[in-house]
Amino acid sequence: MLTGAVREIFRTNLGVKRTERVLVFTDRPTKRDAVPGEDLQRWSRLKDVAMLTAETGRGFARDVVFYCYPSRGGHGVEPPEGLWRAAFGERAVESLKAERLLRALIQKKASPEKTARAEEIVRRHCDQAVDAVIALSNYSTSHTRFRDLLTRVCGARYASMPLFDAGMFEGAMDVDWKALRRRTKAMARLVDRAVEVRVSTPNGTDIRLSKKGRRALADTGDLRRPGSFGNLPAGEVYFAPVEGSAEGTLVLEWAPTRRLSSPLRLTVRAGYVVDVEGVDEFGAALGERLAERRENANIAEVGIGTNDRASRPDNILESEKILGTVHIALGDNSSFGGEVKTPFHQDFVFFRPTVVLVYRDSSEETLLENGKPVLQA
Repeated sequence: MLTGAVREIFRTNLGVKRTERVLVFTDRPTKRDAVPGEDLQRWSRLKDVAMLTAETGRGFARDVVFYCYPSRGGHGVEPPEGLWRAAFGERAVESLKAERLLRALIQKKASPEKTARAEEIVRRHCDQAVDAVIALSNYSTSHTRFRDLLTRVCGARYASMPLFDAGMFEGAMDVDWKALRRRTKAMARLVDRAVEVRVSTPNGTDIRLSKKGRRALADTGDLRRPGSFGNLPAGEVYFAPVEGSAEGTLVLEWAPTRRLSSPLRLTVRAGYVVDVEGVDEFGAALGERLAERRENANIAEVGIGTNDRASRPDNILESEKILGTVHIALGDNSSFGGEVKTPFHQDFVFFRPTVVLVYRDSSEETLLENGKPVLQA
């Protein structure tokens, strides 16, 4: 059963060909990773899933590269040099290092000029890059320059699967992919018409954000086209709100992998979280991360779940895909249409949301009401 489900990633989601090279990678916990015991067990099983995936892939691809590295400590942090070498090839990495660009990229401190030069170098060596990636690290690499250069510049297909649990193969991954694609694209068309979005929930979340000039993207699980990128499990419509536009309150009842003992209240002003209130210990940890860099507090993403097979609320990879939920992320959005670069990206899911779309002529329509679709494409 498990091997068959893994085969579907290569066959159905990525469409891997016998002539291609595939990179499968994961990370391992270090002493600095303070995670609960149950979450640590899931993380330890993740390596087994990654190794099985790499072994299964050898029946589909010319070459499968497996790489495991010490945890980078958070979502959105760039992976280490070794993974860059495995993905882009030795010549690309040596050229980046020769011009002192790699370190700036990894630290997310590269200026626009340096980033453009790095793109030139990577493009020159794209023939050495892998064709497809299955990212099974605990911490997400979705919002990294590493991923962006692989997909946008080299045309690699990229399946991002942070926090993955094997049980998802029987739930959110066991979905009608064609129906999911139709539903998600229809939702994206509706959201794309709006210039502003308002989100509210029964527990007190109430926030408005500008979408003006920003594109709504569809995560459908179809990663067969060159440069495709998305999560597995898939199923969301998402966009980067205009920086500085978010105003309101977010009430969190769930951390990424557990229910909070009591809600946290985040106050948002001019696009940034300016205050975290609540007694759950996650609030203190979140406050520390937001204090490290102002950019970490940026309202980075708004997403709407579209997967009718997703159900578990205790794992953000799946919970943000649950049909009729909304998730809002803090931190980096530079890889999907935003302007904020920071080694941090964290999503939070909101249940039973009401979502209102505001159009250019100031008219409004309700997209979701109490988590139920109202507007039809």
